[in-house]
Amino acid sequence: MSALTSGLVVLDGAIGYALGGGALVTPADWSRPTPCAAWDLATLVDHVADSMGVLHEALGPGPAGPIAAQDPVARLRAQASRLLAVCAAAGPVRIGDRELPVGVVAVTGALEIAVHAWDIWSACGVRRPIPPGLAIVLQPVAPLLLPACVREGLFADPVPLTGSVEPADKLLAFLGRQSF
Repeated sequence: MSALTSGLVVLDGAIGYALGGGALVTPADWSRPTPCAAWDLATLVDHVADSMGVLHEALGPGPAGPIAAQDPVARLRAQASRLLAVCAAAGPVRIGDRELPVGVVAVTGALEIAVHAWDIWSACGVRRPIPPGLAIVLQPVAPLLLPACVREGLFADPVPLTGSVEPADKLLAFLGRQSF
């Protein structure tokens, strides 16, 4: 399956990986630093929940409304649940007078969620690489979704690889992160 035709499967894998990292986070961890220099762990988890909310609106029939949870991890779980529910019925995504295949939107969301899920795992001090099957799909797609002309402010500049050539390490290096 190509990344675009299996987009919802890839998105499901990224969400599962994010929920696994989120399960490690307690209120005592919220102020921990993350690989995203300006964010603490609570801000990072909120960002991932917000990203899932945006994907839900793109893939779903319309705005879902806010989630009232104060706890960032509770928001993450609720957004993940809503996003997974809407994926089953997702069709082409309309932007103005254009239409994007659902797979394109799903893979784009999976990239965002997977890399920030790795950030969550890392901030918790746990070495949990992006799952190989997920990284294998996302690694060659990442440069297409984030060419140099649009990545400024979204992700750090690529970093050189030192040693490993695993797909997860290549993906992380392209997105400005060094694996453990």
